[in-house]
Amino acid sequence: MRHQVSPAGADEPLNRAFVSVRGPAGPVGAAVLITPRLVLTCAHVVNSARGRDRFDPSPPSRAETFTLRMPHVDRERTLVGRVVPAMWRPPRARPEPGCPLPPAAGALPYYGDLAVLELDEEAPPGAEPAPFLPHRDGNEVVAQWASGHALPTVRAMPRVSGHPWIALDVLGGTVADGFSGGPLWDRERQAVVGLVVAAHDTAGRPAPPDPAGVRPGPPPAMYAIGLSSVESELPDLPPVAVPAAGRGRQQLLDVLERLLPTRQDVRECEERLAAQLDRRTAGPAADVERLAGLALGVRRGVPELLDIVHEHLAERRLGGAAESADWQHVLRVARVVSPREWLSVKRRRGLTALLPHCRATEPATLLRTVLPYADTSVPVDLVDATHILEGYDPAPGQPIPPLLQGVVLIGVHERAAGGEYADDLDAWVRRAAPRLGVPAAAVDQFRADAAAAHAAHASAARRAAAAPPRVQVELLPAPPGHLFTFQIWVWSGDGRHEVVLTQDTEVTSHRVVEAIRQVLRTEVREHPETALLEFFVSPAWLRLDVDTWEFVGDADDGGFYPGITRRVVLRSSERTRETYASWKRRSSALPTSPRLLLDERCTDPAVARARLEVSPEAGIVVVSCDRRQQGRVLRQCIEAGVHTVLWHREDHGGHISTDLLALVEGIDHTQIPEVVRLERAKAMADPDCPAHHGRRLSLLHDGPDHRPPPLAPDPWALTQPSQRASQP
Repeated sequence: MRHQVSPAGADEPLNRAFVSVRGPAGPVGAAVLITPRLVLTCAHVVNSARGRDRFDPSPPSRAETFTLRMPHVDRERTLVGRVVPAMWRPPRARPEPGCPLPPAAGALPYYGDLAVLELDEEAPPGAEPAPFLPHRDGNEVVAQWASGHALPTVRAMPRVSGHPWIALDVLGGTVADGFSGGPLWDRERQAVVGLVVAAHDTAGRPAPPDPAGVRPGPPPAMYAIGLSSVESELPDLPPVAVPAAGRGRQQLLDVLERLLPTRQDVRECEERLAAQLDRRTAGPAADVERLAGLALGVRRGVPELLDIVHEHLAERRLGGAAESADWQHVLRVARVVSPREWLSVKRRRGLTALLPHCRATEPATLLRTVLPYADTSVPVDLVDATHILEGYDPAPGQPIPPLLQGVVLIGVHERAAGGEYADDLDAWVRRAAPRLGVPAAAVDQFRADAAAAHAAHASAARRAAAAPPRVQVELLPAPPGHLFTFQIWVWSGDGRHEVVLTQDTEVTSHRVVEAIRQVLRTEVREHPETALLEFFVSPAWLRLDVDTWEFVGDADDGGFYPGITRRVVLRSSERTRETYASWKRRSSALPTSPRLLLDERCTDPAVARARLEVSPEAGIVVVSCDRRQQGRVLRQCIEAGVHTVLWHREDHGGHISTDLLALVEGIDHTQIPEVVRLERAKAMADPDCPAHHGRRLSLLHDGPDHRPPPLAPDPWALTQPSQRASQP
């Protein structure tokens, strides 16, 4: 097998940090230097060097020494290391850190399997701690065997990341025991992204049959412990190094020079930062360049620098300067040089210690609430969810970053559920908010709004525990309206709201209905209540006959007719600030407002607008005019904020107007979609009466609640349905 050998110097940062762990018979595994005196490896590598079972949970004593070498720095020099007792994490079967049960033989994945060794003396000259970064899907990585020799290098591609391991497909080379504990090196980003921990053992297993003899089997699998798992397992680990940021560095130097004008200011901050990060201080040689370099070269070093500068300003200027324009400037620059880090090491660890005790918030639901339109990975727990939230900036006009929003929401849910840690979460937010430039009043207002929304949601959930789901179709017709692209969303009363199917190429209405039927079967799973179908279309396409579409099917199921078997409504995809204000007023008056008729006399836009202005509380309108004028009148209804419009696509005037007014008179607005469905069914059930108004009956049931993200209202609009509009 041919192996890829890196060009000279390409992996130099890795080579300067690569450590070989040796046992009595030679190398047993690898490790990586993380500080001048600390080495990170797998616990089972340490057990192998001790000559014990790889899953032995007993911690080595401080008197027990281990032999290490750095083959790329000084091949002949032997280093002596001892396990740090507080950072011994033997392999275990369960995620709970205090669970001593070792994993069963061959069971993958398992938890723990990390150890930190302290050198008796600093690493030899030329050695440098490795830079770390979270792994990135699609980036090829390499690993070296225990000897550090370049020839047995293994190339791999991350396949999937799930707590606690990263799974990788091996592209070249063979994984053996000597790779364990060694760093995975991302050449493109020049950083370590994990430690090799295990490989999928296929020895003795027959290969799957391949009659053609040409299809290759799946590539062998290798597993690694990613940076997030390392930090979760070892909360006392000193911050690891990271590749120094280039973008924003000069801006950071500029603002630091203004905030710390004297050499004494700089020296005090540099000494504090070095102590916090467990790094060597420059002492009298400290300057702004060294201070910024120290922060930029360490994971979470920039948030740590902000903490120290904030404290320094508070001490020097009696607590008021942290809200200055320069302080706001340094916060903005920090997001440039360290875009995914808001929290210092201590603040992150303090939050991590609280979150495992919180049981009232589901992690995926939290992400959907705070980042409803972001495409994020599925979090495994609240710690993982807050890690994801930390990487996002606040939305325009929103003073509170998503991370703080998430922690506030967790606290609100804990308090409502009677949890014991709500006060601690609130205290954590009070301490963190000023350092992030967030006013206390904004946090208090957000918490009050969140508590009110949570109480209203809980009340609505109790009233409608079995609320039927909604299947929402964002329909984009292509002129003249015979072909369509679409996205299909599912919303359910349990908080789920996500896109489940996308069609980017133009298809016929038959294919649209086929896709809806598929979603009803696979996502909604034929809820006992008939699911509501909502088509979101622009006003120009409101008169589409979506309720008469059909999927013929086969003889067994008799086809599928959405407008009869399901409640089908249209919603407009356009609203303005004024539209929403009118909608809110009309929606609040729905139970008592009279039904309004717009007939042939109202086809002039000025007349229709005047009739709607004269009846500012009318939320249910019947349109009865010539089909060529219907679009114009419907648009007037949308602009006026009308909630529900009923019309017949073909006939108008006379008995049709009377029938439609009678149809909605005395009917609760939430029942109108079901009433319309029954009228359509009656028309189909009576084929001898082709004039039945149910055949061409159409319904616009338009409120801004639960829009698919591309059609969501602006921030000024509700993000949750009102109590009156929560049910169709």
